[in-house]
Amino acid sequence: MSWNNQPSPTPAPPAPNRPRWARKRIAVPAAAVLLFVGVGIGSAQGDDTKSTGADKPAPRATVTVTAKPARIKDAAEPAPTVTVTKTVTAKPKPKPKATESDEAPAGTAVFKVWGSAPAGADITYGSDSDNLDGSGLPMTKTLKVQDGALYYHISAQLQGGGDIRCSVTIDGQTKTGHARGSYNICSAQLNGDFSGGWD
Repeated sequence: MSWNNQPSPTPAPPAPNRPRWARKRIAVPAAAVLLFVGVGIGSAQGDDTKSTGADKPAPRATVTVTAKPARIKDAAEPAPTVTVTKTVTAKPKPKPKATESDEAPAGTAVFKVWGSAPAGADITYGSDSDNLDGSGLPMTKTLKVQDGALYYHISAQLQGGGDIRCSVTIDGQTKTGHARGSYNICSAQLNGDFSGGWD
């Protein structure tokens, strides 16, 4: 048997020639996979570096801070003030009625003492022929004017302090006096004239 008679093996057909775009379809995804793998390895190494750096003790520093106390408001701010103005027509005041203390009726003498006398005051009043005692402040007394009287007077002496005034009025004529402090005396007097009037 001869080996030469054996049929020769059939040669393999040549590999088909792939176009360039088909090669790129394989190369590009492979490059992307390699890139991602490289980035993952690098980041893992970076984490190891960070962890080794974190093991070193950090330097410590002590800082003292002095803070000023907060300012406390002394008082709350006042609320705004609203002023409302109303115009009102004033009513005329009625004229006060004349009394014995304001005017002396004809033929009457009016004696008054008013003011402050904490310890009291010794009061006397009357005419040249009559001398009467009074008390309390304010005081108002009246006497009928006598024909032939020469004068009418009032006197009030403080008893240790105060401030008082006194007056005597006859027929629209008035005389007044004033005393202040200690034992001073307030006095007033109206004198009759030759025509029958008082001065």
